Amino acid sequence: MMPIRPRGGTSPRSSRQAVAEAPSSRVVPKPVPERETKDARGYQIEQLRRRYSPKETDLGHGETSLVFHLRPSDPDFPFDLDHLECDLRVPEAYPKTSPRLHIKNKDIPRGFAINIEKGWDALVQQKRGANLLSLINALDRRLESLLSEQKAETVKLTIFKDTRHLSDEPAAEPAPQPVKTVTKPPINRPYIPEESYSQDQIADAKARRAQDVRQLEARLNRLPVYQKSSDGIIYTLSLEPKRRASLPVGLQPIQSVQLIIPLLYPLQPLRILLNDVESDVAEPVEELFAQKAAEQKHMSLTSHLNYLAQNLHVLAKQAEKPPAKIVESPKIPVPASQEAEEAEHTSTFDEAKCHIHVIPRPPEWVLDDGTDDSSSEDDSYDEDEETGGAQIEPKESDPSLPTQTPERGTAILFPSLELYGIELLQVSVLNLNVKCDRCKTVNEMTGLKDNLEKASSCKKCAIPLSVRFRQELIHQHSTRAGFIDAVGCTVADLLPSTFTPTCGTCSTLYAAGLTSVRGETTTNVCRECHARFTFALPDVKFLAYAPGSQLSANVPTAGQRRRQERLGLRAGEPLPDRGACAHYRRSHRWFRFSCCSKVYPCDRCHDAAEAHPNEWATRMVCGWCSREQRYSVESCAFCGRSVIGKRGKGYWEGGKGTRDQRLMRRGDKRKYKRLGAPKKET
Repeated sequence: MMPIRPRGGTSPRSSRQAVAEAPSSRVVPKPVPERETKDARGYQIEQLRRRYSPKETDLGHGETSLVFHLRPSDPDFPFDLDHLECDLRVPEAYPKTSPRLHIKNKDIPRGFAINIEKGWDALVQQKRGANLLSLINALDRRLESLLSEQKAETVKLTIFKDTRHLSDEPAAEPAPQPVKTVTKPPINRPYIPEESYSQDQIADAKARRAQDVRQLEARLNRLPVYQKSSDGIIYTLSLEPKRRASLPVGLQPIQSVQLIIPLLYPLQPLRILLNDVESDVAEPVEELFAQKAAEQKHMSLTSHLNYLAQNLHVLAKQAEKPPAKIVESPKIPVPASQEAEEAEHTSTFDEAKCHIHVIPRPPEWVLDDGTDDSSSEDDSYDEDEETGGAQIEPKESDPSLPTQTPERGTAILFPSLELYGIELLQVSVLNLNVKCDRCKTVNEMTGLKDNLEKASSCKKCAIPLSVRFRQELIHQHSTRAGFIDAVGCTVADLLPSTFTPTCGTCSTLYAAGLTSVRGETTTNVCRECHARFTFALPDVKFLAYAPGSQLSANVPTAGQRRRQERLGLRAGEPLPDRGACAHYRRSHRWFRFSCCSKVYPCDRCHDAAEAHPNEWATRMVCGWCSREQRYSVESCAFCGRSVIGKRGKGYWEGGKGTRDQRLMRRGDKRKYKRLGAPKKET
C-alpha cells in the first residue's frame, strides 16, 4: 500500500522540518478591521444613550462629546453631592485610542475634579477591553475613595486689564522703548518619588488595620451616630470633647467626626474631618491632628480618638495663628531701693509652670449647720485691725456648681458603667440589702426614692433601722448615683432597682423606668424618637464618706465585728462546678450559715470544715449568677434559674425512684431489675 501524502507533494517530515526552521513561532494577531471598530464604538455609545440620555456634540475629526449626569449609587454616600456632571469624549479611533473624561461641576473644587479624572485614566489602563458603560460603573464604585484623597494642587491665573483709557484725563503716551525678551530660568523642582512598600510591610499593615478596625467597631458600633462607608474607609463617629467650653466659638458645636482610615494604614497617614463646624476653623485642626497621628503610628485607632477628645482644645489653640508682636513701651528707670522692696514682696510662684493646683473648697463645707463652734470665729479674717475696712463676708455657694448634694454617708457608684444613646441616667426606685449593726442580720430595704426616709426594724433583734437615699444624675463623666444615709445599719448589696434613662437623641425622659441589677445589660427604645438606647451595670461599689475621715460612722471597726471572708466572685458568672458538691450533685447554690457567717455548699461540707454544729442558713449564693440573696427554695431571685435538680430525672434506685413498678408495663425488662440493690444515701 502506498503511503498517504498531503496535497502538494510535501511529506509530513518536510512540513515539520519547515516549521522548526521558521525564524519565530509566535502567532501574529490579525488586525481588527476598521468596520468592526466602528461597530463596537457605535454599540457602546448606544448603551450610554439608553442609560444616561446624554447631550451629544460633534467636536470634529470624528470625536464625540457626551455630557450626562452620574448620580452616586451608594445609599451611604458620605459627601453632599447630588450628581457628577461628566463630559465623556470618545475619539474616532476608539477603542484603539483611550476615551477622556472631564468633570464640569462648579461646586466641586478643581483639585478633587482632577482626582476623579486621574482615577478614570487609571481605570481605562487597568481594564483594557472593557466597554464604556462598565468603566462608568467602576468609576461610580470608586467615587467615594477618589473624593477622599488629598486634593490635587492647582494653579490660579489672574488677568489684569489695562483700564487707563477709561479715566477722565488722557494719559500721556509713554516713549517707545525697545522690548526686552526676558527668559526665565527653568524651575528645578526636586523629584519626590512615591514611597513603595514591600510585601511583608503591606501584609503587616493590613493585619494591623484589621485588628484596629475590629476593636473600633466593637466599642463604637452601638452609638447612634455610628456610620461606616461601603468600602470600609470612612467611619462617622460621635465626638464629645473633654473641655468644650475652652474650644473656640467655631468648634463648640462639634458633635461628630469622620475618621478616614486608608487601606494601607498605618503606612499611609490617618486623617479626620470635623462635622458641624466651619471649614476655615476645622482645617487647621485636621492638618495638625494628621501630623500628630503620623508621629504616633504605634497608637491604635481608639487611642487616636481618645486623644482627639481629650486634647481638642489644645490642638485648636496650637492651630491658631501666632498673635502679632506687641511693641514694648520704653521702661522707666526705677530706683534701686524701690526695686529691692518690690522684689522682697514679689512671689516666685509661677502658675503656668508649677505643678501645684488650687482645689476649690466644696460648697457643702461652708454651709452653716447650726453648731456653735468657737473655731469658726478664729478662722474668719478681720481686716478692721489692720486696714480699718469692713469685715469680709463669706461668699454664698454658686448655684451653678455640678452638684449640691452633701458628700456624706455612703456613695453608690457604678465604676464600669456603659451608656449608649443615653444622655442622663438616674435611679428612681432603689432597693438594697442592709446589714444590721447589732446582730449582722441582712434585711431588705425596698422602695427608696429621692430624699424620702424609710424606717424599719431588724427582723432578728428588732433594732430600729432608717435609710434615706439622696439621688444624683449619672452621665458619661459621672458614675455616682447618689448617697445613702443609713442609721443602725450598713449597705450590703444592691437589689433589682428601677432606672430612668433620658434619650441622648431627643432628650426625652423614659418615665416608665427599667428594672436592672448588677451584671445585666438593658436595652430599650425611646417612645418619642424610637432611637435605641442601652445601659450596662457590670459592677457596683459602695464608698463610705464621713467628714474628716475615710470611714463612715455607721461602719463598725475591725474589733467590733467578725471580718467577712472574700470569695472572689463576679456577678453574672457561675460558681465553680455551678455550686454543686460531692454530697449533692444537683444542688446549684452555696449557703451562708448563721452560726459562723461562712459560705459552704452544704451542711456536710460545713461540718467537715468547722468544729461547731451548723445552724440554719438564711442566705444563699446562686450557682448560675454568683449573686448572694435571701434563701429561696427552688429558683434564684435575680436570674430566675432553678437551683435544685428537676424532678423526674432519677433512675431505678431499687424500685423507689422514677421507675415505679405500679406504673411500668408488664413486658418491661427493667420492672424487677435491681430490686435487691441497696438504696443510695440522700
